[in-house]
Amino acid sequence: MRPDKEVGIAHVFAAARYSLGGVRRLWGETAFRHEVLAFVLITGVFALVSAPLWGYVGASLLFLLTISIEALNTAVEEITDHASPNYSEMAKHAKDLGSFAVFCLLLANAIWAGFVLWTSWPLIAG
Repeated sequence: MRPDKEVGIAHVFAAARYSLGGVRRLWGETAFRHEVLAFVLITGVFALVSAPLWGYVGASLLFLLTISIEALNTAVEEITDHASPNYSEMAKHAKDLGSFAVFCLLLANAIWAGFVLWTSWPLIAG
């Protein structure tokens, strides 16, 4: 039996609880912790080179997009492991595709960070 659906303000609090549960689950993933660490480090490097505000905004948006795709990738892996506990080529493809989506966003983050640092270089030298 499913619990009754929350409505009104109770729905907002329930949604926040579910989201916090997702963050706790995602924190158990090594890749997620590495992504958080990378974001903290790049933010620190941006501070050292006096990167412009738009650099931080872009990095923050890409980080949020990355962790959302990481969460979806983890969800795909969990569902795949449950639905196909034994080896399956289809399950492998599902996991590989999720991993590729995360990789693409990590590459976008690296390109963005490089661009911000490249354009901030005159600020460093000058």
